[in-house]
Amino acid sequence: LVFSQSTKMLDIMEKVFKSDDVSFLRIDGKTAEKSRQQKVDAFNDKESNVDIMLLSTKAAGVGLTLNGADRAIIFDPSWNPSTDAQAIDRCYRIGQLKNVTVYRMICAGTVEEKMYEKQ
Repeated sequence: LVFSQSTKMLDIMEKVFKSDDVSFLRIDGKTAEKSRQQKVDAFNDKESNVDIMLLSTKAAGVGLTLNGADRAIIFDPSWNPSTDAQAIDRCYRIGQLKNVTVYRMICAGTVEEKMYEKQ
């Protein structure tokens, strides 16, 4: 799972994955509710060839069960730690059988790093 607060950043990642023929799904604020569950089911399906789910942190922060994932990447952490925690919790749901690893992308030497250290 790759979470970003910025849909523009998701657009950039999407272009890279498409150019490299990487199979992925995406859920953001523009994704229809009916389509969301279909994408979640496809991602969680053990027979699926989808390895990456791009997610808007706010749109995917609540109500999704993505226990098909064993990695979560917070691309641009929120100033509010509970927002990131809710996003990460998408992996830690009933039915999760894998160990989950969480990566937070933080720019060293920036205000972002200082805020993370205080959280």
